[in-house]
Amino acid sequence: MTIEDYRVAVIVPCHNEELTVATVVRDLKDAVPHAEVYVYDNNSTDKTSQVAAEAGAIVRTERRKGKGNVVRRAFADIEADVYLMIDGDDTYDASAAPRLIEALVSGPLDHVLGVREDTNADGSYRPGHATGNKVFNKLTTALFGEQVSDMLSGYRAFSRRFIKSFPANSYEFEIETELTIHAANLRVPQAEVPVGFKDRPEGSESKLRTFRDGFKILGLLAHLMLHERPFLVLGGLGLLSSLLGLALGLPVVVDYADTGLVPRFPTAILASSLVLLGVLLVGVGMIMSSVLRSTREQRRLFYLQFPAFPSQR
Repeated sequence: MTIEDYRVAVIVPCHNEELTVATVVRDLKDAVPHAEVYVYDNNSTDKTSQVAAEAGAIVRTERRKGKGNVVRRAFADIEADVYLMIDGDDTYDASAAPRLIEALVSGPLDHVLGVREDTNADGSYRPGHATGNKVFNKLTTALFGEQVSDMLSGYRAFSRRFIKSFPANSYEFEIETELTIHAANLRVPQAEVPVGFKDRPEGSESKLRTFRDGFKILGLLAHLMLHERPFLVLGGLGLLSSLLGLALGLPVVVDYADTGLVPRFPTAILASSLVLLGVLLVGVGMIMSSVLRSTREQRRLFYLQFPAFPSQR
């Protein structure tokens, strides 16, 4: 089977992208003529919906503000064999869509990440974005054990069973992080494909706020780390607490052995409390790990309820 034999749905989240969305839609239709292009207007105050419809897109609306809400709605509403997600700001190379789809269906894979390659000699990334992306890539790779080259990329291809097993809990730009971690935790077959990346055209404004959204992504990583690696997090904190308690309590024990007296009751109480807290944290971490194992088995079974690509059935 060729990619023309698959039902392809392209999801384009948009907020005030009147200047760029028509170009994105037309380029996608040129690259993948048989695909249905869905533009989700997220509370735009300009003519995004009108321009997208005139370019040939299927326009839908999501009133809850935030890219995560758009993706959550689109993944629930749309039925297809292959899903492609791309931003509506005309920064990604839409002509790379067939390569992402081909990699997905020929694998067969469940997730293909479009890794951005800057095509602008002066640099297309805003100050701080490239550095922040590299830091998050290394942090995610270290914490979740899955090599990631561009975890914040908004250009991806998915199988139906990936989409329908994805909970989509994020509200805004941290949705890309959640997608990356979901793929890593479910251990789905995935790959990376380089795609061109350029700066926004003049007059088009980015909705990403470097520090605000960066802290949100960092917070999500911490949250997912606690829920997906509970024994590592809580066990580490428990060990640290216990060691600190032992360090504080050892002089008290030595004094008691020499004199039979406990001259520093506050220190003794603090030390014993820290050791007890450490033991409790380790115990909670072990319980959460057992629950997580059951949850992962349920996730996997739910994922397997959906069929693979038609050619693999």
